[in-house]
Amino acid sequence: MIASAAFRGKRYAVLGLARSGHATVRALVASGAEVVAWDSKDEARAAVGEGVTLADPLTIDLTGFDGIIVSPGVPINRHPIADAAHAAHVPLIGDIELFSQARSGLPAHKVVGITGTNGKSTTTALIHHILTNAGIPAMLGGNIGLPILGQEPLGEGGIYVLELSSYQVDLSHGLDCDVAILTNITPDHLDRYIDFADYASAKERLFTMQHVDKVAVIACDDNPSRMIASRINHRLHRVHAADVKDQSRWPSLQGPHNAQNVACAIAACTALGLNDAQIEAGLASYPGLSHRMERIRELDGVLWVNDSKATNATSSAPALAAYPVVHWILGGQAKTDDLDACAPHFGHVKAAYVIGDAADLFERLLSPHMPVTNAGTLEAAVVAARAAAKSGETVLLSPACASFDQFRDFEARGDAFRALVEKLA
Repeated sequence: MIASAAFRGKRYAVLGLARSGHATVRALVASGAEVVAWDSKDEARAAVGEGVTLADPLTIDLTGFDGIIVSPGVPINRHPIADAAHAAHVPLIGDIELFSQARSGLPAHKVVGITGTNGKSTTTALIHHILTNAGIPAMLGGNIGLPILGQEPLGEGGIYVLELSSYQVDLSHGLDCDVAILTNITPDHLDRYIDFADYASAKERLFTMQHVDKVAVIACDDNPSRMIASRINHRLHRVHAADVKDQSRWPSLQGPHNAQNVACAIAACTALGLNDAQIEAGLASYPGLSHRMERIRELDGVLWVNDSKATNATSSAPALAAYPVVHWILGGQAKTDDLDACAPHFGHVKAAYVIGDAADLFERLLSPHMPVTNAGTLEAAVVAARAAAKSGETVLLSPACASFDQFRDFEARGDAFRALVEKLA
């Protein structure tokens, strides 16, 4: 784990004991810090090891604490911990900020930080793959893979590649990335922000924390990202999806959204000193991520694709664009009451199969444009699509919705889809 002398003798409260919270507690205890920890779930509290005081930070005197570490899932815009921290003059931070404070004690390294509404997971994993494929020690962390504080530090010359949600950026104050990347900004998570402009500002903070000699990579395919690029006063690389002319040699990187991801990854890896041959080898061998345009199987000439990570219409649109004839499975817990971002690609959809809470809404929206089956459940949608799809066509799960009406998370939804498809005969 990443322990640091910077935390020795200090006092911290940790709120939220999921994977990152537990890793944070272990790292702080190993560093010699005094730790108070809390989670509303009994089983999460029971898993905390020795050397930790279990107490709700809202019920204790926080005066003199050096930080309150909250899980990114804690809605600090409406959770009382924000007012409690302010009243006690204690900073509200996350595990990424603790990592940034520990950096001075780590072997010489670099940090790449990737944020954006869509594409950040693929861009993060792609950069990590290109680096490791080239023989450069690299570690995934942040909003992907294992918690950063729970992993063993890299040796000298290593590169930490961090996917950063806006929540994680909000809880960081000194993360000076050697390369910071913005993939795009579209409306999302607006329940956590005053408005869209406030959400965009949260993304921009990743760049305001950078020193002037560091590198920014911004995909300038949307107006909010272009506005942020116009305010960068350090080393800036503007990239566009259109910069990538031929994706045919990269089987796991199809579609216009992946062109944007590739453009960001190429710029970042070039800034890190990799040559064209190393980058091309990594692009060609990249296996893709689960639940992100994941090719599950081809059955009787029909390709089955799991894009369960597409939890809004903006992230479903590129998947529709990537395949010429699509049987589209969508629905769940809708984030908006429209599918406007997908409309330019309706011509690719031969039929739609709607599921979950949004089924009736999506049936009304799509019926004027294509045949729609109100399947209700994922299993029924798979059965209907199997009966209808012909050789050369694609069955695509790209829900344009959150999963929480029927599944624990998008991963559980994608796993269920994969299991259903693998059972097809």
